[in-house]
Amino acid sequence: MISKELYFNLLYIWMATAVVMIPVLLKVTVPYGRHTSDKWGPMINNKLGWFIMELPVILVFSWFFWTGEAVKTIPTYVFYGLFMLHYLNRIFIFPFRLKSKGKQMPLLVAVFAIFFNFFNGFFNGYWFGNLTPVYDLSWLTDWRFILGVTLFAVGMIINVSSDEKLIGLRKGGKTGYFIPRGGLFNYVSSPNLFGEIIEWLGWAMMSWCLPAFSFALWTISNLIPRAIDHHRWYRRRFDDYPKKRKAVIPFLM
Repeated sequence: MISKELYFNLLYIWMATAVVMIPVLLKVTVPYGRHTSDKWGPMINNKLGWFIMELPVILVFSWFFWTGEAVKTIPTYVFYGLFMLHYLNRIFIFPFRLKSKGKQMPLLVAVFAIFFNFFNGFFNGYWFGNLTPVYDLSWLTDWRFILGVTLFAVGMIINVSSDEKLIGLRKGGKTGYFIPRGGLFNYVSSPNLFGEIIEWLGWAMMSWCLPAFSFALWTISNLIPRAIDHHRWYRRRFDDYPKKRKAVIPFLM
């Protein structure tokens, strides 16, 4: 085991890195998905890339969660279960539903994502496995837990339903890109990313601990610049793209 003091020192560095990455990612478009490019080195299959870059987070999180000596209670099982619910969809369902036959992504992007997911899995898994205070049953009626679970559920519904709408744009063997419409797509270019941000803010709220908030911070630092890149891409590609549509936060950004 590592000491609690060392753990938090590492966590503070991890959170500071997230803040530093925001201006970097606002300037650098990470080349996968619609932004893919072979300028970042060797390429791998897009679906394989999604799988290998997301898998470490559930392995690392689960290892530290289940092997740690901290007392597990119903609230901590809920935290674990909701974390797994999101990532089981992202790893085993979402990438294999993408209609992107033959599409590739840079291997380097997958390596960077593996690095991120390893540390995210470590900081949260180690906390809930070894350092967390005991959440007794009364936590289930605490306003932070109730609000957090509600936010997580709303965010996941937005995330999954928006992904479904994007996947549906290529039904019937269609290829290429189209302007998504309907639902929150009427207000923002990336409601799927908006939903994921809400999810992890909810997860941080329900568990009310610094490691979970660090993950929410990293989610924001990654996904807001990504959504802005998507928004700019849509506006460059489509002359008739809705001018009032924001990037990620309805009416604001």
